[in-house]
Amino acid sequence: MVGRPCVLAWFRALADPTRVQIVEYLARQARPMPVGEIVAAVGFAQSTVSQHLKVLTEVGFVRVEPVGNARHYRINQTCVDCFPSAADVVMGRPAPTPTGGCEC
Repeated sequence: MVGRPCVLAWFRALADPTRVQIVEYLARQARPMPVGEIVAAVGFAQSTVSQHLKVLTEVGFVRVEPVGNARHYRINQTCVDCFPSAADVVMGRPAPTPTGGCEC
């Protein structure tokens, strides 16, 4: 079961609309992507996108794959599948049962 501190970290990570936009974009693309491609898609500076990717990686929503000297980012579907809805949290319902590595 995913603990309360983890769930709170997930909600804090998604409290920023830019991070939500990045997560949504990576989920729709469903493939590893270099930061430059993400920057072009979301329209923010590379430093801004990199900082948001760092936060998303720390809580587990995004995974990093080294490719040569670059880093490619992809959605961590396992973590996203474990993310409870706001209604679940408010109603005191448990987060979905993890099917794999649901950790922050």
